[in-house]
Amino acid sequence: MDQFRSMQIFQAVADSKSFTQAAEQLGLPRPTVTNAVQAIEQQLGVRLLQRTTRKVSLTVEGVVYLERCRALLNELEDMNALFLGSGKRPAGVVRVDLPERIAHLIVIPALPAFFAAYPEIQVRLGASDRFADLVGEGIDCALRVGTLRDSSLIARRVGAMEQVNCAAPSYLAQYGRPQTLADLKQHYAVNFFSSQSGRDLDWEYLDADGQSHTVTMRSRVSVGSAEAYVASCRAGLGLMQAPRLGMEALLASGELEEVLPAWRAAPLPVSIVYAHSRHLSARVRVFVDWLAATLQLR
Repeated sequence: MDQFRSMQIFQAVADSKSFTQAAEQLGLPRPTVTNAVQAIEQQLGVRLLQRTTRKVSLTVEGVVYLERCRALLNELEDMNALFLGSGKRPAGVVRVDLPERIAHLIVIPALPAFFAAYPEIQVRLGASDRFADLVGEGIDCALRVGTLRDSSLIARRVGAMEQVNCAAPSYLAQYGRPQTLADLKQHYAVNFFSSQSGRDLDWEYLDADGQSHTVTMRSRVSVGSAEAYVASCRAGLGLMQAPRLGMEALLASGELEEVLPAWRAAPLPVSIVYAHSRHLSARVRVFVDWLAATLQLR
């Protein structure tokens, strides 16, 4: 088997952590996938994958080999694209990671238009509120909301999202409507914990001079996803802070109500990020441009 094809198979197994899933994704018999990985290991004289009956994981050597595989395969794709001619449409798989609610409310509904323009591109979309490891997980690009702390990534700022303080009518009926920051001492918040640190994030607000401050509030529930955050607030478990984007329908219907409008948290910056080591192939470049235009954040 061609060595580059074997490397593609190994990358698929490493990304999916499964020989069976990799075979299905590549449209190959499972024995072909198994034999390709075994051939690489025999050639190198090292074990790249640890196999058990329940999962597949990378060895230390496998991590190093996977990183070099990605670089070589990306370079090969970029080189081929130089000679395919200007009339060749971008094709292949784009691996992208998005925040859950942005994926559900904005990006996924708009994808039919993207596929109409680029029918030969496939999108492998992860939608969660964790910070994915772009290099380690083979993700081409991701949308990050909030201040960026990873200097190893290239970032394209696409705007900012205004935040709003919300509560359910059932919560306000039981605890009253906060009128001032001092009132927060008598209230509960639905806490959101960071996927990186595991720490609950404090309540935030801007003062009259535009300076950001935090308040530690009482809470009975902490969640780690945007959908659970909204659901907890709708259930009357406490106050929440969230981007207005995605809240409009709930506010308009009265399922949630805005509180403390004079003390909102600072707008959240939104950026598309990708790895320094990765040249943007044609398919990723057109997807990034489309994503930026689709979001149209101010």
